[in-house]
Amino acid sequence: MSPTPARLPRFRYGILSGALLALLSTPLAFAAPPTPPSLSVQAQSWVEVEPDQATLTARLWENTPAVSSLEDTDSEALGDARERLESRASELIAAMEELGIERRAVNAGSLNVYPDHVAAPRSENGDQEMMQRTRLERPFSIELTNLDQLGDVLNALIGVGVNALDGVQFDLQDRDAATDEALVKALEKARHKADLMASTLEAELGHVQRIEETQSPIFQPRMMAMRAESDAAGSGEQSDYRPGTIRIDAGVNVEWTLKGPDAPDHQDRDVAAQE
Repeated sequence: MSPTPARLPRFRYGILSGALLALLSTPLAFAAPPTPPSLSVQAQSWVEVEPDQATLTARLWENTPAVSSLEDTDSEALGDARERLESRASELIAAMEELGIERRAVNAGSLNVYPDHVAAPRSENGDQEMMQRTRLERPFSIELTNLDQLGDVLNALIGVGVNALDGVQFDLQDRDAATDEALVKALEKARHKADLMASTLEAELGHVQRIEETQSPIFQPRMMAMRAESDAAGSGEQSDYRPGTIRIDAGVNVEWTLKGPDAPDHQDRDVAAQE
């Protein structure tokens, strides 16, 4: 005699319940292993290097005669101003060549033309008219790879009558070598700190788990410290130009596993240090 249909669902439910209990009672053989204890260290370091390259920027300009704001600038006056400017620019380039500066190291910028307003002398009744003129200007930049020439170049620029010496920007010819050095020093400092902490806690460093750069090497150039020295008698002693140094900072975060008899066994007992 076959079982009644009402008993079949109960039979199936019994099988499912037994299987579920068996699964719950089975050890979690495939559970993830515990996270090993670790030590995380953050370190920063820097290097200071003397620059070996400099870029000087200067400007030459010429003005047309000032005229009333109601008048237009004479084209002949513009031509004369440009001729004077080009003559002075050629004189500047020749002065650089006499110092042994290569032609490709002297960059003459494009000609800039713009209006310039000046005040005329006051009249007898105190009135003062605004006049206008046209300024023609050319920027120059000179790149030096021999900083011993810096003083001579500055004196030569002043000698040819530059209207503005905008400044000197110091740099490094091989930036990669300097940034690599800063990064290596930061890593060495992190390793030193990790060794010190692990030995103090009677643990031993294992493998490196993670390396992170917390600060990319950044140039922090110092402005040139320029000092002109001469004796009271005016002997003409050459000025002393001191470029200072360029500082490059770097930062890292490195994490090691810990091993050893006294190393912590729980994943929530990591050791961390931060500078």
